[in-house]
Amino acid sequence: MTPDQLWPDASDPVRRLIRELAESMLTRSGEVVADLTAASLRDSRYRAIADDPVLAEADASLTVANLKHWLTSNIAEPGRRVAPATGSAMRTYARDVVLRGLTTDDVASWRSAQRVGWKWWLAACFKATDDAEQLRELIEITGNSLATFVDDSIEELAAHVGRVREEFAGGSQLQRYATVELLLQGADIAPSRAEAQLGYALTGSHIGVVVWVDSEQDVGLLERASEQVMRACDADRRLTVVAGTAALWLWIPAKATPTAADLAERLGRRPGVRVALGRPAAGMSGFRRTHMDAAAAQRLLARLDSGLSIVRYEDVHLVDLLSTDLASADQFVADVLGELKDASPVLHQTVLTYVDEGLNRTSTAERLYTHRNTIDRRLARIDELLPKPFARNPIEVTAALTLLSVRGGH
Repeated sequence: MTPDQLWPDASDPVRRLIRELAESMLTRSGEVVADLTAASLRDSRYRAIADDPVLAEADASLTVANLKHWLTSNIAEPGRRVAPATGSAMRTYARDVVLRGLTTDDVASWRSAQRVGWKWWLAACFKATDDAEQLRELIEITGNSLATFVDDSIEELAAHVGRVREEFAGGSQLQRYATVELLLQGADIAPSRAEAQLGYALTGSHIGVVVWVDSEQDVGLLERASEQVMRACDADRRLTVVAGTAALWLWIPAKATPTAADLAERLGRRPGVRVALGRPAAGMSGFRRTHMDAAAAQRLLARLDSGLSIVRYEDVHLVDLLSTDLASADQFVADVLGELKDASPVLHQTVLTYVDEGLNRTSTAERLYTHRNTIDRRLARIDELLPKPFARNPIEVTAALTLLSVRGGH
């Protein structure tokens, strides 16, 4: 036993058991991580993390890193004290916590994940041996190892957060974020004071935008993408707030949201970048409302596990309301679309374009670069596949197809 370890080393038979269990659980880490992540974000005090896809992903990455680190350490040195995993996942999480004004003082999230992880491990222990003495030793040693690892990791994260706060102390980004957070919470703050702190006028119309990347390797694309979004809005300035390691919040003084097609053309081949735009809204209340729209659109993509890279809330507002309960949403799509649900995407696109063109068959044909007769045949086929003709149920059919389209990442 080393001086920093508070329990004895495992006997050789138990060392072999620990190594075998760790190797086995490592192969099933995907199942375990899903339970751990759900447990860590279940507490209502962690809604700010759970509701933000970027923060939730950082939390999940840290959970994965910690689990794999503890397991691989127990393969190498079974039952020993495991030093915290101080890699990029913890550094990213610490930066996100500081940039978003969150706290790590409450460790309920970590304890919840610890209890779930121990439940998985304990079940495996009882399957590993029938020898009562070996089982007692196995549980006692690994229980000490896991509990100490979580304690040490919480302490290490707090140290990381402290260093990041010192790094950012007095920085303009933190001050800007603090002011934005007050505005988003509806705090009573004088417009002139807020404008001075932000360097951004709160009068007029704004478009709120969330720009984020799924991988830290693509962080360098955030600023360039934000510039292109601003230009697509025909604006020459923007308010930019760093909302984490992999996300930016923008407010752009504009009255109309650019089309998804225009944005896609401007962004070009930047597959790692994703953009969610709110509806234009005016004044201080509009500053808050348009951001909430953009954040809701971002959460919608996460909820539907959609690969869509550009989304405007005005296009998916109804889908957002419908998909709060995914099981009910899936049933709605199946009931409304019938056989059309699994039909060719060409038919789905035809309906949505037809609606977008004001039910004009000629302009629909022109937009889809096809003959008017082809559109007529497609619409006739669509009526055959639907439970009832499109003309009798246009709103629900359009909503169901839009939900299907967003979920499929189209």
